[in-house]
Amino acid sequence: MNLDERKTKILNAIIQTYLETGEPVGSRTISKFTDLNLSSATIRNEMADLEEMGYILQPHTSAGRIPSDKGYRFYVDNLMKDKIAQVDEMKEIMIEKADKVDLLLKQVAKLLATNTNYASLISTPQYKRNKLRFIQLSKVDDTQILVVIMIEGNIIKNKLINSDFPVEQEDVVKLNILLNTFLQGLSLQEINMEMIQRLKSQAEGHSKVITDVIDAIGQAIQEEDDVEIYTSGATNLLSYPELGDREQAKALMSTFEEKQALVNLIEENTDKDGGDNHGIQVYIGAESPVKTMKDCSIVTATYELEEGVQGTIGIVGPKRMDYQKVVNNLQIMMNQLDSIFKKNK
Repeated sequence: MNLDERKTKILNAIIQTYLETGEPVGSRTISKFTDLNLSSATIRNEMADLEEMGYILQPHTSAGRIPSDKGYRFYVDNLMKDKIAQVDEMKEIMIEKADKVDLLLKQVAKLLATNTNYASLISTPQYKRNKLRFIQLSKVDDTQILVVIMIEGNIIKNKLINSDFPVEQEDVVKLNILLNTFLQGLSLQEINMEMIQRLKSQAEGHSKVITDVIDAIGQAIQEEDDVEIYTSGATNLLSYPELGDREQAKALMSTFEEKQALVNLIEENTDKDGGDNHGIQVYIGAESPVKTMKDCSIVTATYELEEGVQGTIGIVGPKRMDYQKVVNNLQIMMNQLDSIFKKNK
């Protein structure tokens, strides 16, 4: 027998309330849910039906009810199916999108280097709103669980964790509900020790799984701070006599190969970006934060994938570079990138 909309809402309310309080839930508590608009008597009748159908239980002689395993299963398979489907769909989209974005950024770097006859660099987009959107645990075998973590920016991270003893499917269902109830919408900084202890106390012997999931969340969010940089045209710089000294040229080429100094440049540029004029910054000679580029000029600009998702694009040349041409090229490229990203949203 399928549950109608009213029973589904009442079961949903019972589970959510029980997860928050850990106490059996009565009809008077459920009647306070504003979207139900049902009397306590009606709710009692519906709860009696739900109990008879096996979705809720009455512990001891308490007047309240708690979810049964069947109730939890219904909650996950039906009430949360939209979110689970969203994770699967978003994972496929982001894998496809990531490949396309990487190829696009490499093409942009190559085009700028060709058009200006200078060196170019472009960073992958960075996500500035790293809040947790959704967690999905899936049982792989008796002691292994796959953790799928979705953070803002629609980024999907997977991690395999191990349990010290067998984990039943019912436990995985309850842990899914528990983790999302407590952590959904929070940033890493908002997940404190008190919250983790409360999670562990309600995890019914699976505190190690909770610890491993929290570690996986932290790792997933922190990984988004990693910057990948694509470069092109570094050898163009060797055609300018003032940059052609052997040791100087060697240091410059090494900078473009190792890229750590370029990462530091990107991070400084991000901090300085005021949001106007695509965040164009100009570093001339000694102003450069990159030691090996003290005889160069660097012009950078900010592109935006979506709100809060930004990357940096830059051109490196001699101090006598054609600044107007460089800025014009950057502005044209920014407009094209904005158009492409908005078109493909």
